Amino acid sequence: MTATPTPSRPQSVAGEPPVTRRRRPGSTTILVTGLLVVAALYFLVPVYWVVVAATKTSGDLFATNGFLFAPNFVLWDNLANVLSYGDGVFVRWFLNSILYAGVGALAATYFAAAGGYALAKYNFRGNSLIFGLVLGGVLVPGTATALPLFLFFSQLGIANTYWSVLLPSLVSPFGLFLCRVYAQATVDPALLEAARIDGAGELRIFHSVGLRVLTPALVTVFLFQLVGIWNNYFLPLVMLSDSNLFPITVGLNNWLSQADRLPEFYQLTTGGVLLSVIPLAIAMIVLQRFWRGGLTEGAVK
Repeated sequence: MTATPTPSRPQSVAGEPPVTRRRRPGSTTILVTGLLVVAALYFLVPVYWVVVAATKTSGDLFATNGFLFAPNFVLWDNLANVLSYGDGVFVRWFLNSILYAGVGALAATYFAAAGGYALAKYNFRGNSLIFGLVLGGVLVPGTATALPLFLFFSQLGIANTYWSVLLPSLVSPFGLFLCRVYAQATVDPALLEAARIDGAGELRIFHSVGLRVLTPALVTVFLFQLVGIWNNYFLPLVMLSDSNLFPITVGLNNWLSQADRLPEFYQLTTGGVLLSVIPLAIAMIVLQRFWRGGLTEGAVK
């Protein structure tokens, strides 16, 4: 019997790189790519519709295709009317949202980092119990606690103030959970011991070592909290009655409620929605570069 010769791999000519075969994309790759395209369209199509709607008059908004631009391009007029209507009340709502979302997200991120770092790196009685309560807090929706908070803040005399919206924004159970898990995985105990040997205190170790290692997690928590507070509608609606304290969400809903009587409010609402999306887009573009590996990854082997 003669042995069947095995097919040989294609040989490369001397001085030329070896010949490699291209792999055809598998069904799994195609499926994943298709799902990602669908997800991208799900998020981008509403933004595109807002941009198109903000360029139309109230009549064109209902008389033309929602995804096509109308012959009358009135984007700049709509934005000017948004900023000037009611003595610039939209600008005040915009600044209120920046205050609520900016201060709330920064403070919530810091507190989540401190709590998650402590739960991950210090062993003390009740550690697991506290973490379990935090997990329970993740499961409780914010709408379920809005009314009890309003009654509590009314007794304290801080309802219908900036504090009634800011204080609930300082707590992020999901952020604490994420920081605790991330700190367990990335903050090496050898780094902490080296800092203690050098004479650093625990607070200094947290601020100089812990926060730097936790940077990717902190950016994630900050963006989640920023978007959540910026888009929060129910809590400010329950807490606030003074229109000068409204964030953008409540203010735009007030404009929309008047559109049945005054159609020009459709133009104000769509223009205001377009302006309200811009800060979130800027924050995502600026902070996405921090979603890379930790600054001290690989420092200890």
